[in-house]
Amino acid sequence: MPLDSTNFPLVWMSYDHGPDHNHDEDFAALEANLKRGAPFVVLNDSAPAEDHEHSQEEKKRTSLWMKKHKAELRTLVLAMIVIEPSFAKRLAFKPFGVAFEKFWGYPMLLAMSREEAMKIAAELLSERAGSATA
Repeated sequence: MPLDSTNFPLVWMSYDHGPDHNHDEDFAALEANLKRGAPFVVLNDSAPAEDHEHSQEEKKRTSLWMKKHKAELRTLVLAMIVIEPSFAKRLAFKPFGVAFEKFWGYPMLLAMSREEAMKIAAELLSERAGSATA
């Protein structure tokens, strides 16, 4: 997950569940952005696989990590934007967004392309910057 906080406060994530995917890197990238103390957006270049089931260990670890960082997540993460080119899949993921926001404390938005995701992220960050100066 490359972290691009130099020009634009983003965290790139992937729902890659291959054996070489390192969840420690995912948590480390999120924590690095949380420590900055500035709002940011999480971008995900793929929608989660419908058939993927997290292990009990993964669920427990994620839940404990989320609880530890709950206040920061709700304050600093403006949204997770999932890039999914398929209209049908974007439509199917909308109901999941409600449960996602309840758990993580920030919304999951859907975009059809990287360009659209970057535009949404820029708007969210701009809105936050505008409300902070108002």
